Amino acid sequence: MRGAGAALIFSVSPLAGAVVRQPAIVAVRIWPAADYTRVTLELDAPLKFSHFTVENPDRLVVDLEGVEFNGVLGSLAGKVSEGDPYIRQLRAGRFKPGVVRLVMDLKTRIHAQVFELKPVGDYGHRLVLDVYPEVPVDPLMALLEGRKEAVEPGSLDSIAKAAPENSSRSESTVEAPEIHAARKSGKPVVDRLVTITLDPGHGGEDPGAIGARGTQEKNVTLEVARRLKARIDAEPNIRAVLTRDADFFVPLQMRVQKARRVQSDLFLSIHADAWIKPEARGSSVFVLSEGGASSTLARMLAQRENQADLIGGVNIATKDVFLAKTLLDLSQTATINDSLKLGKYLLGELGGINTLHKNHVEQAGFAVLKAPDIPSALIETAFISNPEEERRLNDDAYQDKLADAIIRGIRQYFIKHPPGPKAKMAVLG
Repeated sequence: MRGAGAALIFSVSPLAGAVVRQPAIVAVRIWPAADYTRVTLELDAPLKFSHFTVENPDRLVVDLEGVEFNGVLGSLAGKVSEGDPYIRQLRAGRFKPGVVRLVMDLKTRIHAQVFELKPVGDYGHRLVLDVYPEVPVDPLMALLEGRKEAVEPGSLDSIAKAAPENSSRSESTVEAPEIHAARKSGKPVVDRLVTITLDPGHGGEDPGAIGARGTQEKNVTLEVARRLKARIDAEPNIRAVLTRDADFFVPLQMRVQKARRVQSDLFLSIHADAWIKPEARGSSVFVLSEGGASSTLARMLAQRENQADLIGGVNIATKDVFLAKTLLDLSQTATINDSLKLGKYLLGELGGINTLHKNHVEQAGFAVLKAPDIPSALIETAFISNPEEERRLNDDAYQDKLADAIIRGIRQYFIKHPPGPKAKMAVLG
């Protein structure tokens, strides 16, 4: 798709007599999801734009200056899926000389963010149109709805009390419901409902690492996370929440925020490693480091993963400064110690199905592991840059083995470290 219809357009500057190239749209991508829908316009040069919303019917209008209508823009209507939760139709046309107007017909009232991204990686200049529901999707309420079928009838009152009175508040206090489980051989004793957040790495505009056969990390991580979620949900009194359940991008900070919003007991970020040499192989487990990285690989991997926001595309103007300060200010020593214990059990189980890249848990400054009150680990399932491991990562049976190994590690952690009473804590929305 990139490059289609991207004819070069030139104009002559009346001041300097110089030839100036006009920007051209070279690609359009749409990423629908329940959380929000993103439309990305990729250009070969920066452009001027303006936008506004219209009611009755609801529409988002974006004017692109200095852009000529081309085949890429003409194909917009066919790119919107019927199942898109927010966009009914997307169309473009010549509004006046030198201006192309995009009109997004909406299914519901939305909040819109329209912003530019500078070239990074394989991408050129990008104009991003994000449309969010007027009432944001609340991961806590979604979790509580999912719990209703999994608990005793007498526990439903406690679930209702656990929900915040006003989910739109920026801060709420939530107390997890208490549920008692019978002791089972080889099973952890769970005296309340335990929540585990699973974070499939990358997504949407950010494909992650790409194997020689074209396998994208974002697809592998989502498949493994889905399989793991099904296994966790089948455990007594344990439920899993996904930071993304489809192919869309979630900023690193938002992944942490989602985990804290549902008061997660564990946070597991799923990835598939890549290295400059194709012979690199094996599974790895990483946790947060308060100091330096434990190895050069860990440091370089953390740097690469922490650049996900640049590739995936974050509207810097909307970053949650309060949350960022909170994560930096709180001591994480105790949480990191628990994370190291969790990582040890995970690594031990992964070693039963794959070579271990290193036989100990590594540490580095991963942004996605910075929840100050949730034991967190990042699992590199295998090297997607290794042709043999790339093939295995695409195999359903091997994805099942990965999910089985990870849940065995989770069980071992809870057997040795049963979850205590859930303390009340501030949940940042």
